[in-house]
Amino acid sequence: MLFPKTSVVTVFLILAVLSFLLIHFHFLPCSNNAPMEEKPSPVHILILSSWRSGSSFTGQIFSQHPSVFYLMEPAWHVWVTMYQNSAKVLHMAVRDLVRSVFLCDMSVFDAYMSSQKKKSDLFQWETSRALCSPPACDLFSRSDIITAGNCKTICGKYPFSKVEEACKTYSHVAIKEVRFFDLKVLYPLLTDPSLNLKIIHLVRDPRAVFRSRENTVGDLQRDSNIVVGSQRTKGEMGPYNTMEVICKSQVEIYKAGSRAIPSFLKDRYLLVRYEDVVRDPLARAAQMYRFAELHFTPELQKWVHNITHGKGQGAQAFEIGSRDALRVSQAWRKTLPFQKIEKVQNVCKDAMELLGYRLLQSEEEQKNMTLDLLFAQNSFE
Repeated sequence: MLFPKTSVVTVFLILAVLSFLLIHFHFLPCSNNAPMEEKPSPVHILILSSWRSGSSFTGQIFSQHPSVFYLMEPAWHVWVTMYQNSAKVLHMAVRDLVRSVFLCDMSVFDAYMSSQKKKSDLFQWETSRALCSPPACDLFSRSDIITAGNCKTICGKYPFSKVEEACKTYSHVAIKEVRFFDLKVLYPLLTDPSLNLKIIHLVRDPRAVFRSRENTVGDLQRDSNIVVGSQRTKGEMGPYNTMEVICKSQVEIYKAGSRAIPSFLKDRYLLVRYEDVVRDPLARAAQMYRFAELHFTPELQKWVHNITHGKGQGAQAFEIGSRDALRVSQAWRKTLPFQKIEKVQNVCKDAMELLGYRLLQSEEEQKNMTLDLLFAQNSFE
């Protein structure tokens, strides 16, 4: 069948125009001829630590950054609700909650909180600058350095829905958590294509941790029961039993993370010693920010310096304020009897040797040991 010549020409013209439009809109999708910028995928940061290890302060280094949505220990809600289980049994529930928070899906808290919950029902919500500034609270600016006390006074009456709304407006989501005891539990998150997870593993001298835990026994009792079982927390050896489990977990986490096996751990695990942070706060904060792909602004540099070079003695166990951070971190050397030091060293020997903490052999050595000599290894880079 033959078509008229004019019809063939018309078809060719239509095809030519369609081809031109297809090429034009493929390469120039915006009306202003500017290439469309793809929104970068969020960065997810897990500060992995244990109780009384400087993790609340380290968490604040991230919380105060204007690009970061931060939550402190959201898995507290899991442990409070399911306290009759062991830490190992609760690992999966904790991991699932952490994943949901990283994805800004706060409906995960429905299983652990009242249906009438408010933002202020979230554990330690006031330690999150993101929950103290727009859109979670309109009374501060997102660029402000905001203390927990100021936030708690005036930002507590907002609905819980503001938590998810705020989370979705940030390029980085950071969580500080003390309820993981095995890095392998996190492997599904490290291989999850919807996450861009980086892990900062914060450790502290077990002797300092032990001394600080002595000051907060009541506050930590429920957690200790979950870690080792209520029977093993009793008696003179109770605190040492808990330390033994904590130290063993730090060893296993470090071994798995530092070897970068499997390969998906490469460049996604960073070990940080709290003692190194307080000895050189600006350098270590800069290191952590680089790892997390964050800019260390002049305002934040000033804040980090001021909060670690104050005159406070850290008397309030769970409050972050200006203090002489280096002096406070080493207070155990003058207040912890050598008999207790020996017991801690006995149950945490492997962790101390692996993480570069020197073992003390006598009371005399305890009295005369300088800070530099306290470390068998100067720092971890």
